[in-house]
Amino acid sequence: MMLTKMERRVLDGIDVDGLLATLSDLVAIRSLDGEETPAQEYVADLMGRLGMAVDVWTLDLEALSRHPAFSTEVERHDALGVVGVMGEDAGGHSLILNGHVDVVPAGDEANWHYPPWEATVADGRVYGRGTCDMKGGLACALHAAQAIRDAGVGLRGRLFIEPVVGEEDGGVGTLAAVLRGYRADGAVVVEPTEMAVAPAQAGALSFRVKVPGLSAHGCVREEGVSAIEKFIPVYQALVELERARNQRAAHPLYARYRLPYALCGGRLEAGDWASSVADWLVYQGRYGVAPGEDLDGARREFEEAVAQAAQADDWLRAHPPTVEWWGGQFPPASIPADHPLVETVHTAFTAASGGPPAVEGMTYGADMRLLVNEGHTPAVLFGPGDVRRAHRPDEFVPIDDLIAVTRTLALTALRFCGCEGGS
Repeated sequence: MMLTKMERRVLDGIDVDGLLATLSDLVAIRSLDGEETPAQEYVADLMGRLGMAVDVWTLDLEALSRHPAFSTEVERHDALGVVGVMGEDAGGHSLILNGHVDVVPAGDEANWHYPPWEATVADGRVYGRGTCDMKGGLACALHAAQAIRDAGVGLRGRLFIEPVVGEEDGGVGTLAAVLRGYRADGAVVVEPTEMAVAPAQAGALSFRVKVPGLSAHGCVREEGVSAIEKFIPVYQALVELERARNQRAAHPLYARYRLPYALCGGRLEAGDWASSVADWLVYQGRYGVAPGEDLDGARREFEEAVAQAAQADDWLRAHPPTVEWWGGQFPPASIPADHPLVETVHTAFTAASGGPPAVEGMTYGADMRLLVNEGHTPAVLFGPGDVRRAHRPDEFVPIDDLIAVTRTLALTALRFCGCEGGS
């Protein structure tokens, strides 16, 4: 579908310098989980200056904690919900552009070549914590809305921009927005997808496995039972479970991945003293779940793999490991690949950028699942950058991606919501 004169006017009006300045401002705000309020206040002020109606409220964290879809890994004492609205309820479709302001820690800053809390433009990229995941995408959404406003185009449906807190540790911000009533005919979550349109996201369930042992002095270690040694067959059973599950759950949207539903152990702790036999071990990680998979069945399969490994060992049979499901629990979500929203984003990217995007599933958990499963809002993931650059030193997003995504989001809003303002 070719661009109309009005659409071209909107796209030609995108303020790239302003886009980079907004991203720079956001990177400078150290919005770690539980510390997102300054970032939310910044975005609320910016949307107000764009002429959007802005809803700001204090999240009732206690009430949210009682919801079945609530999960978190960070203790919060306060948090803000923020939603900006433009357009009219005049016969068009409504659209949410959702992006989280929270970021993960920078880690050892000595491993960074560029300062993590200061946006640096180099080699056609913007470096800094959150540039890819996902302040870059949020900046694109904000400047897509600005370009529509600056062109004097009115939307016949409502466009909601939804900056949210807590995505990295469970999605409390998007859950709060859903429960406040923010639902729409479609939503784009601007996660880093390498500009692929993703109508499916895998699930990710945080787990904790505890393996018991028996302490003894290291000089007579055979008189104790090492929880470290007893963990080895449990770990091997989980590696085999990962292989079998991914082989069994092949999906055309995940064809390029060998392990789209990865089982990743990210933390291992054991023992209290270096010269004592370790009498405890705790193994924590994330457990990938396929779109459409039953969560109770997936958890049960994990627990059975641990139990079967224990049954093959005399000590573990009498002192079985325990499995705990804790922290972030991200169910999978999907919509049909031929949904009108997928088609709109696909054709918008093609018209705005000159070539069709890939359509594939994302292997990570995201807030898409809250919009789809709790808000009954069809949603896709689509945004700038590669998730492989997230959560690591020298995180970056390509400037060309930022421009292409801003153009695509603006055109998606014009076509999905409908517009007035000339041909």
